[in-house]
Amino acid sequence: MKRSIEDFFDEFGNLQLSPEDTLVAYVERNIHERADTLAYRYLDYSRERDGEPIELTWAEFGKRLRAIAARLQQVTTKGDRVAILAPQSLEYVIGFFGALFAGNIAVPLFSPDEPGHTDRLHAVLGDCTPTVILTATKSAEAVRDFFKPLPAKERPRVIAVDAVPDSVGDTWVRPELALEDTAYLQYTSGSTRTPAGVEITYGGVCANALQMIDAIELNEDSRGVTWLPLFHDMGLLTVILPALGGSYITIMSPAAFVRRPGRWISELAAESDGAGTFAAAPNFAFEHAATRGLPKEGEHLDLSNVIGLINGSEPVTVSSMNKFNAAFAPYGLSPTTIKPSYGMAEATLFVSSTKRDRAAKVIYVDRADLNAGKFTLVDADTPGAVAQVSCGQVANSQWAAIVDSETATEQPDGHVGEIWLNGINLGRGYFGREAETRATFLNTLAHPLPQGSHAEGALFPDRWLRTGDYGVWLDGELYVTGRVKDLVIVDGRNHYPQDLEFSAQESSTALRPGFVAAFSVPANRLPAEVFAASSGLTYDADDSSEQLVIVAERNAGKKVDPTEVVDVVRASIASRHGVMARDVLLVPAGSIPRTSSGKIAHSACKNAYIDGTLRGGYTQTAFPDAPDGNQ
Repeated sequence: MKRSIEDFFDEFGNLQLSPEDTLVAYVERNIHERADTLAYRYLDYSRERDGEPIELTWAEFGKRLRAIAARLQQVTTKGDRVAILAPQSLEYVIGFFGALFAGNIAVPLFSPDEPGHTDRLHAVLGDCTPTVILTATKSAEAVRDFFKPLPAKERPRVIAVDAVPDSVGDTWVRPELALEDTAYLQYTSGSTRTPAGVEITYGGVCANALQMIDAIELNEDSRGVTWLPLFHDMGLLTVILPALGGSYITIMSPAAFVRRPGRWISELAAESDGAGTFAAAPNFAFEHAATRGLPKEGEHLDLSNVIGLINGSEPVTVSSMNKFNAAFAPYGLSPTTIKPSYGMAEATLFVSSTKRDRAAKVIYVDRADLNAGKFTLVDADTPGAVAQVSCGQVANSQWAAIVDSETATEQPDGHVGEIWLNGINLGRGYFGREAETRATFLNTLAHPLPQGSHAEGALFPDRWLRTGDYGVWLDGELYVTGRVKDLVIVDGRNHYPQDLEFSAQESSTALRPGFVAAFSVPANRLPAEVFAASSGLTYDADDSSEQLVIVAERNAGKKVDPTEVVDVVRASIASRHGVMARDVLLVPAGSIPRTSSGKIAHSACKNAYIDGTLRGGYTQTAFPDAPDGNQ
């Protein structure tokens, strides 16, 4: 069994896995060789403002894993799905790894008493049909109530992880596992369609964890801090990392971060051990921490040890990076710390990131050319300039080609196309969805570039993953320009939604930064209120022309005339983009639907707009818009 990160790469820098390189094997090694070393730490803020630490050494972790795995082996067979429906906690981590130790397929989900996710939970459980549900005692009643409507024979068995005694572990039998076996199902966030379960193999997750460790240069002393939901791919891979490299991970709940982002910042800070710290978070977290996470006057904070903050899961904005860097530079934060990155569940998670010793690279391109599929560099102050943040370099043993999907032809650098991926870290496919698997995972790059191809050396010629994201290569850097399905087409012209959204939010301080959604709606599906308010627009049942709609959340504490805000937004969109926003709808904070990773769910937002839900003032309760409180 390999001992260090260097052992996994050959002399050419290619990742090499052996049959024994499974998560179960490496966790077992840590249990035996690092028994008294801290593995996981959870900060519970439910009773104490400063949090109560709950800690597990590798030996304690191993004892709990064997107990849960043995209990599962009593009631399941190898390959059965085991869903984790628990709150953010150490019980969640134990449940996830316990399912792997039993030889089951883990399905990381969430407790049904978490508001705002009920429909998603029903859809996912109906798709994966788990035999057993793992939860915690404090959520067990809610879990059992969730399944009560089902006939008794159709209800899965519910096991509370913290109610299983350690002694049960005496009967555990280590399962026979292969790299090609499915370890868990990672359900997509569902921003554009019904959630689908990506089959992540043992080889895929081991490879991707190693790619991430290698890319941000973690060592055995590196500590992680996460508040990301553990059912989300970025949160899950963070807690998987200690099995293969780095030191312990500190976990807190998303609500604990949202209410007091300074908690995350203080845990990232330097300690007497001098170890480097790292974390991953979506774009909004950096704006939120810069606004509400600063220490109080006179409070000590040293961030000089932070080696990397992966900024991913949604387009990275220059403003969020600038605000965060400006806020925490006085406390020792390096300008190279924020690492704009690219990833997706279908690739297990991690695809690319900015190198550790480099600051995030920002360039400006011509808006009209970008919408036409070309990357034309311009100065920042050029009219029509659009900022683009590099997502750095693709991880070792992973390939990203920019492709014209209609002809499967690789595009040269500087030309926009769909990002196609290749590598052993890719998922096997979507669970139970053969047609979707073929369309997404099993593609052939028919026409690679004869020279300078980014597909050169790719391992699987017929297993290219279509990401659904537009991107471009330029000067050795990967830029992600937007989602294919989210592209707004008005009057025959393409517009990237995040570009429209940025223009809207920059036009008025009355709008919440990062909480603006742009999409197009057929004219004959616009609400009656739009026609009533417009002197130049009349309803025509046959008019299906696409019209631009902007939905924006109001900023807290801003008492302004909404009519003036709407006029300002319309003027900004018209002058910058040459398009009329037919409706600018201002809604309360928390109204815009978002995915589990905090991204705007454009399709869900569009549907809520059309059916009138948004205009009715309904607010979402799903992550990340947790209410303020004293916790």
